[in-house]
Amino acid sequence: MRVRRLGWAGLEIEAGGERLVIDHVRDLSPLFTGWKPGEGLAVPDGKATAALVTHLHRDHTDASALAEALAPGAPVLRPAPGHGDDVDNVTTLPAEHELVLHRLATEVVDAWSTREVGPFRVTAVPSVDGLGDPQLNWVVQADGQRVFHGGDTMFHGYWWLIARRFSPFDAVFLPANGAVVDAPHLQPPSPLPAAMDPRQAAAAAEILDARFAVPMHYEAEQPDKIAGYVEVCDPEREFRTHAGRRARVLAVGEWLDLAT
Repeated sequence: MRVRRLGWAGLEIEAGGERLVIDHVRDLSPLFTGWKPGEGLAVPDGKATAALVTHLHRDHTDASALAEALAPGAPVLRPAPGHGDDVDNVTTLPAEHELVLHRLATEVVDAWSTREVGPFRVTAVPSVDGLGDPQLNWVVQADGQRVFHGGDTMFHGYWWLIARRFSPFDAVFLPANGAVVDAPHLQPPSPLPAAMDPRQAAAAAEILDARFAVPMHYEAEQPDKIAGYVEVCDPEREFRTHAGRRARVLAVGEWLDLAT
């Protein structure tokens, strides 16, 4: 099995001549001002057998990108819809609408449920979203190797349960930007990060017993963001410091071959 970083939180995983994508996006302009569609992001090398979605924030679910990347009829495995009314769900409704518009074969899955998709065995595992929206993380197994994708989860107490069931991992891909969010529908705001910071990501990688720990969900070169979204200053450098020998930083478009 080998894994390619597609940018932001996107991954392409290849095994047995097939591929799947996780949180693949091509257009982040709905959230990030000045970001042109496709800028700083890669596309899969071929049509994907399936797509996994961690949550329905627009920087993780891009229905247009998935429609282009997926083979006809390929499933999109996703968490449940948001709770409550339209105000509660304001950050997930655009992606929900786009999934319907593009007529993708979506399937809602629960935590700890497993699907066999081509050569891949995928398991949804618990996650905690910094804005209170439904989120899953994913364990992907193929060719005797195991990968974890962490969406943009917060640090939580499920790490040890996940580790007991699946560790060791060949590679874990973890958010590391430690974004603090001040959104109109989340008031009063919290000064605490809504996604893991580099130190928390490194701690999760240690619990999961990762051979390689790869930071994601940050881009040093990205343009101005939406108001009220502030990252740590240098997540890549700080992650290397805390993760030590496990740290493996991938450029956008770079492959990591887990068989070597």
